[in-house]
Amino acid sequence: MIFKWYKNAIIILASSGIVIAGESEMVKKNSLKKYSTRRDLKKSGEPKGGEPTKKGDKIFVIQKHDASHLHYDFRIEIDGVLKSWAVPKGPSLNPGVKRLAMPTDDHPMGYATFEGTIPEGSYGAGEVIVWDTGTYTNIKEKDGKLVPMKECFKMGTIEIFLHGKKLKGGFALIKTHLHDADAWLLIKMKDEYADARANPVSSKPESALSGKTIEDVRSENGKAEPKKSLSKKTSKKKVKKNKK
Repeated sequence: MIFKWYKNAIIILASSGIVIAGESEMVKKNSLKKYSTRRDLKKSGEPKGGEPTKKGDKIFVIQKHDASHLHYDFRIEIDGVLKSWAVPKGPSLNPGVKRLAMPTDDHPMGYATFEGTIPEGSYGAGEVIVWDTGTYTNIKEKDGKLVPMKECFKMGTIEIFLHGKKLKGGFALIKTHLHDADAWLLIKMKDEYADARANPVSSKPESALSGKTIEDVRSENGKAEPKKSLSKKTSKKKVKKNKK
């Protein structure tokens, strides 16, 4: 069942207009080529540039993205770009839970504050909010020394400490090979911030920047919220009421 779920998740991501990124190591300019060629940035209003962090800890951002399927884009600054993974179910604070994270195109640094609606017909069309943001500290060590983030990414083992508005503590991104796809797993590390009972994805749905929800952004764009289908229980109650 687990492998079946992962396979389905990969299919869902593909249908959302998200293309799995390759592994080839490229310079910053070339790594953003896919991002710019897949998009009409004038039409979509998405950023095309942005400066890397000059001093101190690097940044991370998690964007809630309601494309054809809702998912969370987990992005961390490495070598002047935002390395990105699409996480269908969003991050978990339970160390026993492994979240599928599919790598996507590198994004420019300016994308870290992007919120709004990517218009229909565009790549990744749908509403976007900054669900969480902050800085991160590299904590991956080998032989008592920190492993550079570029090397961590290349090895497929990333361990970082998040200093976010919602998420804090250690998180690991581990590369795996499920169904021959370039899949990773996002896992909460065991520390004082781990909490198997908490579910920040559902309890804190608003933007960490603007306070808006996906629904707010959709309303601003003149789109009505889709009607929720009635549950079987609710439907039965209505039928009984009508019989009376």
